[in-house]
Amino acid sequence: MLLGAIGTAAFWMLDYHWTWGPVLKYWRLFLDGWVTTLVIASLALPLSTAIGLLLALGRRCPWMPVRDAARIWVEITRGTPLLVQIYFYFYVIGQALALNNRYIVGPLILSAFSGAYLSEIIRAGIEGVGKSQLESARAIGLGRLQIYRYVIFPQAIRQILPPMAGQFVSLIKDSSLLSVIGLSELTLASQEVSSVTLAAFESYLPVAFGYLLLTLPISLFSQWLEKKLRFET
Repeated sequence: MLLGAIGTAAFWMLDYHWTWGPVLKYWRLFLDGWVTTLVIASLALPLSTAIGLLLALGRRCPWMPVRDAARIWVEITRGTPLLVQIYFYFYVIGQALALNNRYIVGPLILSAFSGAYLSEIIRAGIEGVGKSQLESARAIGLGRLQIYRYVIFPQAIRQILPPMAGQFVSLIKDSSLLSVIGLSELTLASQEVSSVTLAAFESYLPVAFGYLLLTLPISLFSQWLEKKLRFET
């Protein structure tokens, strides 16, 4: 509330002449960009979750080559900027594989990047389950898959929901960087409108509102699910 009040007062005191007319003429461009961002997020969110889960399980695999490969992937991905990875995957790997469709490569890059962060979140949740519970599960004859399904995952999901929701929100906002490879999402649309109308504030404020429409439901759903899965210990 306080931050909102400060922001409103700052805009009110700003010596700036608002010109919404020329910007509103490009409403269809904003809408198309928002829909593209929605499609990218809809593809990248489940795919990044699957990648994160596989990497987390790979970090706990009893086979050393699998553990090392998963760890190397995670460390390299988390240790390099997303912008560099976008250029590398699209202009190097994509060109080598003759994969030039930005609407395919873009979500894949976001999924690979976010999956590395999600893997550490998931791994932390898995390792947060007490060893005594794992030993008890083995004692009653549960197999490895059964232990994950009935013991580990039900408890881990409650711990990892908040950080996972935060990572999902970051993934949606990170999709704005895909504009560097010419993917016509919301940020690129605002850049094009701003360059034509020379109205920077009016062009970028709809972007903030558009991303908020995508990220707010994730945060609210995560909070609702967290309350639903909570129980007294």
